[in-house]
Amino acid sequence: MYTIDFNKPIHVHFIGIGGISMSGLAEILLKEGFTISGSDAKQSELTIHIEKLGATVHYPQMPSNITDDIDLVVYTAAIHPDNPEFACVIEKKIPMLTRAQLLGQIMKNYGTPIAVSGTHGKTTTTSLASHVLMAGNCDPTISVGGILPSIHGNIRVGSSDVFITEACEYTNSFLSFFPKISLILNVDADHLDFFKDIDDIRHSFHAFGKLLPADGTLIINADTPKYEAIIKGLDCEVLTYGLEQEADYRAQDITFNELGHPSFTCLFRGEAIGSFTLHIPGMHNVSNALATIALARKLGLDTTTIQDGFTSFTGTDRRFQYKGKVGEVTVIDDYAHHPTEITATLKAAKNYPHKTTWCVFQPHTYTRTKALLGDFAKALTLADKVVLVDIYAAREKNTVGISSQDLEAEILKLGTECYYFPTFDEIENFLLEKCEPNDLLITMGAGDVVKIGENLLGQ
Repeated sequence: MYTIDFNKPIHVHFIGIGGISMSGLAEILLKEGFTISGSDAKQSELTIHIEKLGATVHYPQMPSNITDDIDLVVYTAAIHPDNPEFACVIEKKIPMLTRAQLLGQIMKNYGTPIAVSGTHGKTTTTSLASHVLMAGNCDPTISVGGILPSIHGNIRVGSSDVFITEACEYTNSFLSFFPKISLILNVDADHLDFFKDIDDIRHSFHAFGKLLPADGTLIINADTPKYEAIIKGLDCEVLTYGLEQEADYRAQDITFNELGHPSFTCLFRGEAIGSFTLHIPGMHNVSNALATIALARKLGLDTTTIQDGFTSFTGTDRRFQYKGKVGEVTVIDDYAHHPTEITATLKAAKNYPHKTTWCVFQPHTYTRTKALLGDFAKALTLADKVVLVDIYAAREKNTVGISSQDLEAEILKLGTECYYFPTFDEIENFLLEKCEPNDLLITMGAGDVVKIGENLLGQ
């Protein structure tokens, strides 16, 4: 594998520089003095941002973009060998790294690299932890998979040896990392277009834990089924947290205010260490907060600093994000695209002031929808009324014979009102007619379903 020498900046080209993670890594290298170029299908806010910082961005992806002065090319799992730039790089024999491999090499440039993994909650927990680190004047470098308002984007380049990033299990990309502290928030059946089954996923998380050195630390959710198999044989320190099972860090006296924001007392091995209040909703975020507390205390931060970080954090884009009101109907947008995430979001909504909950859901990928059809239906019944959008294909073609109408049929069988429309226009007109004052409208999914709420709001 090609190894970067951060003392000798080179010219790095990113195929697909407009991706949120790719643009962030490009920004880190720019600020380290590297020459950066890249390409993407079309211009976006992220590509405009990286151009303003000094990168050269080409539209679209073409062989002519691969110039002879490029020393290294970085690409994502979405780039295939038939990509014109990829093929040209192979022909020119220019060294290549995957996005994950580059991120792993960046981690090696820091004394305290922190990797936040788990099937769900990575972006929120990384963001929450980042606020605590900033409150503690740790001056961290941050790479988060969403837009974090406090850093005006998805990247912050600090001057300390602390680096925190999300670590995604898809295609085992997190096995290219070099963490000193790792968090495992949960392990659930997902990405079944890559993993064989839940045991295969557990095996990958175990391998991720094995990456930690003997003087490293793994912080893991003890509520994760069979988590003992993940930590078996690890040489590093293991700290646990949980809401249900016995663990080093626990929460008690949990209450919710009128916006569904929780307060709780944190216990460490049975002893109260402080009371905390979050400004994001949901029981799942109490769990995320416990993970963050464990991390912060491991780094030597005190209770007051942790609470200050919690107070300043009001969420990231597309995570139970308040978008506005249409008449007297509140519009929320959420990224949830797995049954566990849907359940957490809709349970959080129950503590939010409203009359009727409408969930406009856009399934994400055919394989996930097919594999978890019954689970999706059950989770969505937590809403009062469901409206379905066509499946967002993302990286896939429909080779499994599944549609949103199959999901509609399952939800109707469970006794919940459900409607399917093939176009956004039809959905928007239906909602304008049917939603009543004080209803809560949640657009949900990892695709472009957010546009429905924004169109209704005239944004």
